[in-house]
Amino acid sequence: MRCDQTGNFGKGALFTAVAVMSLCASASSAQSVPDPGTSQQGVVAVTIYQNGQSLVQDVRQLNIAAGRSKVEFPDVSAQIRAETLSFAAPDTAIVEQNFDYDLLTPQQLMSKAVGQTVTLLRTNPATGAETRERAKVLSTAGGVVIQIGNRIEVLRDDGLPVRVIFDRVPPNLRARPTLSVNLESSRAGRRPASIRYLTPGLGWTADYVALFDEADGSIDMQGWVTLTNNTGTTFHRADTLLVAGNPAGSGRGRSNRNMIRAGTESANREQVGEFYLYPLSERTTIANSQTKQVSFLDVQGVKADKVYRRTVGWLANDSNPVNVSSQIAFSTSADGGLGDALPAGTVRFYQRDSKGTPQFIGENGIGHTPMGSELALVTGDTFDIFVQASVEKRERLTKGEWENTRRFIVIKDGEEVSRVEEQRQVTYWQTTMVYKLTNAKSVPVEVDLVQAGLDRGWWSRDYRIVSEDLQGKQINNDRRKWTIPVGANAAREFRVTFATRY
Repeated sequence: MRCDQTGNFGKGALFTAVAVMSLCASASSAQSVPDPGTSQQGVVAVTIYQNGQSLVQDVRQLNIAAGRSKVEFPDVSAQIRAETLSFAAPDTAIVEQNFDYDLLTPQQLMSKAVGQTVTLLRTNPATGAETRERAKVLSTAGGVVIQIGNRIEVLRDDGLPVRVIFDRVPPNLRARPTLSVNLESSRAGRRPASIRYLTPGLGWTADYVALFDEADGSIDMQGWVTLTNNTGTTFHRADTLLVAGNPAGSGRGRSNRNMIRAGTESANREQVGEFYLYPLSERTTIANSQTKQVSFLDVQGVKADKVYRRTVGWLANDSNPVNVSSQIAFSTSADGGLGDALPAGTVRFYQRDSKGTPQFIGENGIGHTPMGSELALVTGDTFDIFVQASVEKRERLTKGEWENTRRFIVIKDGEEVSRVEEQRQVTYWQTTMVYKLTNAKSVPVEVDLVQAGLDRGWWSRDYRIVSEDLQGKQINNDRRKWTIPVGANAAREFRVTFATRY
């Protein structure tokens, strides 16, 4: 009796149906195929980083023979980094390891049959009669070329159901990704054997849903972990640990461009090295080709403010008014109500309309954020508020006029910056910038206007603010900020005069 393996050929592809294995108990040459609904994994723990790498630890109870033997570990990641494997079992040492990732698929089954003889089974759709022919597989490059007797054919979709029956499963094809190890054991018996390895294909991101209450000045925030598994393997009832941080080796973390001030508070979370740990509360099955979401943060009443801001470049001359950006600013401090360190991810903001229905108002990304940090996330451009910046006047200053502005010199850390003797003639400038702000809202607003581009290098850091319509705040050598009130349905102009070397 012969044990047959059959596969259907479909239209437009080499064949599309998965080969159905029909194994005979008396066929000693046929390779058994594990039930796809079962798993041979043991006690699994998965540590998932945010840089594309994960650590898998799997402890299985195995019967190990004395002396030299071979043990197989099916159901490992199809993307296992074999060079990272660590094996441990009492009274046992590893001699050699192999990873068989050539998986049993219809395409691979046919490819491995090149040079072999198979059986073609055709069914007459009108009568149901079946005919069988033995054929030799010559090639699978771009299609299946076969030899039947003295004729050469291309196996194609001709409207008749065709199946290919294979005599056996090639020994180097696996139904599942399988790791095999050659062992040397000083005794025989059942004992725990553990493997540990790194693999790409598992990942997680943090996603935040924030409901903003403008009247109350607060947000309710929920944090979700989104797990993805593209390893080719399902990890059953895994003890899952998520690591927030950027371990060296691969990948880069997300930028913290939205952080206004870095926090100095310690979060109540376990750390390993420089990384925060976010364990899932229960074991979970991470299925292959699956996305899974788990909640890890749920806080209400976090203090938050809406901020309108425009940053202007040096000597900007806007040909048209520019929308002011709308930002939501909040703190991750305990006093602010959030009180946690935030893994890098995306924050999506919602706000209720007049009917109380939450509506999406914008999103932005954050980097790894320590507890106590201040964040300002842009949610979009305003509809009603604009700033148009232009150079109103720019004129040369004489040496004497420059010296007359000395009382306005910008100082750093309470002391005047050092001066360097000029080796060339210096040209001085006095520039007046005018900023035209408009507000079409029915309520007054405050706009944070930031002038950037003031620091042009070591030789220019003694620029002076000659006059300004409102007292500004020096953010750093390069930027100065003014908070400008604009009335409801109103417009105003705001002027600043700078004395500079550029």
